[in-house]
Amino acid sequence: MAKMKNSARILIVTLLLLFTPLFLHQPSFSQSSVERIPKDIAKAPLPKLLDFGRGKCIPCKAMAPVLKELSEEYKDRVMIKIIEIDQEPNLTRANRIRLIPTQVFFDGKNQEIYRHEGFMDKEQIKAVFQKVGVQ
Repeated sequence: MAKMKNSARILIVTLLLLFTPLFLHQPSFSQSSVERIPKDIAKAPLPKLLDFGRGKCIPCKAMAPVLKELSEEYKDRVMIKIIEIDQEPNLTRANRIRLIPTQVFFDGKNQEIYRHEGFMDKEQIKAVFQKVGVQ
Protein backbone atom coordinates (compact mmCIF):
# COMPACT_ATOMS: atom_id res chain seq x y z
CA MET A 1 0.00 0.00 0.00
CA ALA A 2 2.79 2.42 0.90
CA LYS A 3 4.55 1.60 -2.37
CA MET A 4 1.40 2.51 -4.31
CA LYS A 5 1.11 5.84 -2.51
CA ASN A 6 4.75 6.66 -3.22
CA SER A 7 4.34 5.64 -6.87
CA ALA A 8 1.27 7.84 -7.19
CA ARG A 9 3.10 10.79 -5.65
CA ILE A 10 6.06 10.30 -7.97
CA LEU A 11 3.73 10.13 -10.95
CA ILE A 12 1.91 13.33 -9.94
CA VAL A 13 5.16 15.24 -9.36
CA THR A 14 6.55 14.00 -12.69
CA LEU A 15 3.41 15.07 -14.56
CA LEU A 16 3.48 18.48 -12.91
CA LEU A 17 7.12 18.96 -13.85
CA LEU A 18 6.43 17.94 -17.44
CA PHE A 19 3.29 19.98 -18.06
CA THR A 20 3.78 23.14 -15.98
CA PRO A 21 6.11 24.76 -18.57
CA LEU A 22 3.43 24.33 -21.24
CA PHE A 23 0.96 26.41 -19.26
CA LEU A 24 3.47 29.07 -18.28
CA HIS A 25 4.11 30.03 -21.92
CA GLN A 26 0.50 30.41 -23.02
CA PRO A 27 -0.40 33.92 -24.22
CA SER A 28 -2.52 35.78 -21.76
CA PHE A 29 -5.77 37.62 -22.44
CA SER A 30 -4.31 40.35 -20.25
CA GLN A 31 -2.27 41.36 -23.29
CA SER A 32 -3.01 44.82 -24.50
CA SER A 33 -6.20 44.67 -26.53
CA VAL A 34 -4.47 46.83 -29.14
CA GLU A 35 -2.08 43.91 -29.78
CA ARG A 36 -5.14 41.75 -30.44
CA ILE A 37 -6.76 44.10 -32.98
CA PRO A 38 -5.31 45.21 -36.32
CA LYS A 39 -3.80 48.70 -36.08
CA ASP A 40 -5.94 50.01 -38.94
CA ILE A 41 -9.14 49.57 -36.91
CA ALA A 42 -7.94 49.60 -33.28
CA LYS A 43 -8.29 53.38 -32.95
CA ALA A 44 -11.92 53.50 -34.11
CA PRO A 45 -14.26 53.91 -31.10
CA LEU A 46 -16.73 51.43 -32.60
CA PRO A 47 -17.52 47.81 -31.75
CA LYS A 48 -15.44 45.38 -33.80
CA LEU A 49 -15.86 41.90 -35.21
CA LEU A 50 -12.73 40.01 -36.21
CA ASP A 51 -13.30 36.83 -38.19
CA PHE A 52 -10.25 34.55 -38.12
CA GLY A 53 -10.06 32.01 -40.92
CA ARG A 54 -8.29 30.74 -43.99
CA GLY A 55 -9.48 31.24 -47.57
CA LYS A 56 -9.39 27.50 -48.28
CA CYS A 57 -11.58 26.52 -45.32
CA ILE A 58 -15.16 25.72 -46.43
CA PRO A 59 -16.95 27.32 -43.42
CA CYS A 60 -14.61 30.33 -43.76
CA LYS A 61 -15.62 30.71 -47.42
CA ALA A 62 -19.27 30.56 -46.37
CA MET A 63 -18.68 33.34 -43.81
CA ALA A 64 -17.24 35.78 -46.38
CA PRO A 65 -20.52 36.84 -48.06
CA VAL A 66 -22.28 37.05 -44.68
CA LEU A 67 -19.57 39.37 -43.36
CA LYS A 68 -19.63 41.46 -46.53
CA GLU A 69 -23.40 41.98 -46.21
CA LEU A 70 -23.07 42.88 -42.54
CA SER A 71 -20.22 45.30 -43.31
CA GLU A 72 -22.51 47.19 -45.65
CA GLU A 73 -25.54 46.97 -43.37
CA TYR A 74 -23.64 48.15 -40.27
CA LYS A 75 -21.33 50.63 -41.99
CA ASP A 76 -20.16 53.38 -39.59
CA ARG A 77 -21.60 51.43 -36.62
CA VAL A 78 -19.38 48.31 -36.45
CA MET A 79 -15.92 47.53 -37.82
CA ILE A 80 -15.81 44.07 -39.43
CA LYS A 81 -12.55 42.56 -40.58
CA ILE A 82 -11.59 39.13 -41.93
CA ILE A 83 -8.20 38.00 -40.65
CA GLU A 84 -6.30 35.43 -42.72
CA ILE A 85 -4.52 33.36 -40.09
CA ASP A 86 -1.60 32.53 -42.41
CA GLN A 87 -0.95 36.22 -43.08
CA GLU A 88 -1.42 37.36 -39.47
CA PRO A 89 0.21 34.69 -37.24
CA ASN A 90 0.98 37.10 -34.38
CA LEU A 91 -2.58 38.42 -34.29
CA THR A 92 -3.89 34.86 -34.48
CA ARG A 93 -1.66 33.78 -31.58
CA ALA A 94 -2.49 36.86 -29.48
CA ASN A 95 -6.20 36.04 -29.83
CA ARG A 96 -5.65 32.36 -28.97
CA ILE A 97 -7.36 31.06 -32.07
CA ARG A 98 -7.79 27.28 -31.83
CA LEU A 99 -10.33 26.60 -34.54
CA ILE A 100 -11.38 28.33 -37.74
CA PRO A 101 -13.47 30.19 -38.37
CA THR A 102 -13.53 32.03 -35.05
CA GLN A 103 -15.37 35.31 -34.56
CA VAL A 104 -14.11 37.62 -31.81
CA PHE A 105 -16.30 40.59 -30.87
CA PHE A 106 -14.87 43.68 -29.16
CA ASP A 107 -16.66 46.69 -27.72
CA GLY A 108 -15.78 50.29 -28.64
CA LYS A 109 -13.04 50.28 -25.98
CA ASN A 110 -11.39 47.22 -27.56
CA GLN A 111 -12.38 44.81 -24.79
CA GLU A 112 -13.40 41.32 -25.90
CA ILE A 113 -17.09 40.78 -25.22
CA TYR A 114 -17.94 37.58 -27.08
CA ARG A 115 -16.29 34.74 -28.99
CA HIS A 116 -17.70 32.04 -31.26
CA GLU A 117 -15.94 29.12 -32.94
CA GLY A 118 -17.27 27.71 -36.21
CA PHE A 119 -19.68 29.05 -38.79
CA MET A 120 -21.91 31.85 -37.52
CA ASP A 121 -24.91 32.94 -39.55
CA LYS A 122 -26.09 36.49 -40.13
CA GLU A 123 -28.87 36.38 -37.53
CA GLN A 124 -26.53 35.06 -34.83
CA ILE A 125 -24.06 37.88 -35.50
CA LYS A 126 -26.84 40.48 -35.48
CA ALA A 127 -28.00 39.13 -32.11
CA VAL A 128 -24.54 39.72 -30.65
CA PHE A 129 -24.50 43.23 -32.11
CA GLN A 130 -27.86 43.92 -30.43
CA LYS A 131 -26.57 42.65 -27.08
CA VAL A 132 -23.82 45.30 -27.20
CA GLY A 133 -26.27 48.04 -28.13
CA VAL A 134 -25.68 48.30 -31.89
CA GLN A 135 -28.94 49.01 -33.72
